[in-house]
Amino acid sequence: MAQTSGRVLIVGAGLAALRGAEALRETGFSGTLTIVGDEPYHPYDRPPLSKHVLTGATPADATTLPGSHGLDADWQLGSAAVRLDRAAHAVHLADGRSLPYDRLLIATGTRARPWPNPHEGRLAGVFTLRGRDDARALRQALAAGPRRVLVIGGGFIGCEVASLCRQLGLPVTLVEPGPTPLARVLGRTVGGFIGAIHEGHGVELRCGSEVEWLEDEGGRLVRAHLVDGGRIDADLAVIALGAVRNTEWLDGSGLSADPGGVDCDADGRVLDTEGRPDPHITAAGDVARFPHPLYEGRRVALEHWSHAVAQGVHAGRLLAGTPSNGPYGALPTFWSTQGDLVVKSAGLTEGADTVAITQGDPAAGRFVALYGRAGRCIAAVSVDSARWLPAYAELVAAGAPFPPRGTATDRPKGIEIFEPGFP
Repeated sequence: MAQTSGRVLIVGAGLAALRGAEALRETGFSGTLTIVGDEPYHPYDRPPLSKHVLTGATPADATTLPGSHGLDADWQLGSAAVRLDRAAHAVHLADGRSLPYDRLLIATGTRARPWPNPHEGRLAGVFTLRGRDDARALRQALAAGPRRVLVIGGGFIGCEVASLCRQLGLPVTLVEPGPTPLARVLGRTVGGFIGAIHEGHGVELRCGSEVEWLEDEGGRLVRAHLVDGGRIDADLAVIALGAVRNTEWLDGSGLSADPGGVDCDADGRVLDTEGRPDPHITAAGDVARFPHPLYEGRRVALEHWSHAVAQGVHAGRLLAGTPSNGPYGALPTFWSTQGDLVVKSAGLTEGADTVAITQGDPAAGRFVALYGRAGRCIAAVSVDSARWLPAYAELVAAGAPFPPRGTATDRPKGIEIFEPGFP
């Protein structure tokens, strides 16, 4: 039954929060809607931060998402949530205030994982990249013309920053402890193909290496020391070690939450520590960990733009009491622009036992890799071949047999099956 009145509180002011708030209003909710954000900004788009903002093509303050200023909501920005009191139906903020709720949407997202040594992480010339302020500061540092940029971490953000540095004509070294860039997400086989493309563009790759400590002179970064004794002179470093989910404020609340996310049931309601859903609380976006129906109910937490949109809408409709079409289970999709290289994916590669190049040619830098598990298609990744991806997304959504049958234009004859090579 639709619930059009009462007090809804959304903690988090990103994309998932905005789409959840819009869905609430669109389904007829006319009660009080309050949105809490730790940053002083209305919701903004994060993908441009590691792309257009760093090149200077887009100012950091021009990334605000449309819709937030016209939304009938009470925006409480610039003070983080620090504690949830479920018994009192209240959220406590860092500035000492307490906000009541009848229904709550948790959309607190993630933050950049910091460098493990706090002193080194605060050196001038050392950056992380997650928020608008991060992107603005890093853009200024890149525009100043560092003699060498060091990127620590070969995930998607690390690869995006490294390729962008080459676009700007800056020398850049990427250090990754895995065998290739993106090996944790795409496996060694596909990661090796993408790494070769980056090397062709002038990125110096140091795979199988790890930075042990950062050296400073007068409080400024001057070089990195590797575990194997090597050194890399650099006056700018970008720490790209992944993300940490913002769940600490839920400690002591009785909800099932840890650094991997806050647990939800199949409908999207948050679970308590006994595994029971709280009928008043939902979660969406990066912070939500939920059983995905396409992957045997395995719990996943996804850091994808399209997922934040779809799950935010689902959570908003759920809080409004609108009947859903069943458990949330949108096909995960993702994209990454790395210089002139566009990587897009559909599905989740985790757990794949085989991978095949089913379209194009890695040597030419344009191909589609299809991932299988137990004889079924579970994910597809396109590299500068996005036009082929929708057809493969259909195979993934249907759990079609792997490898695919039949012929297609630009498909290699006699598809070769590889080990994905996950670390």
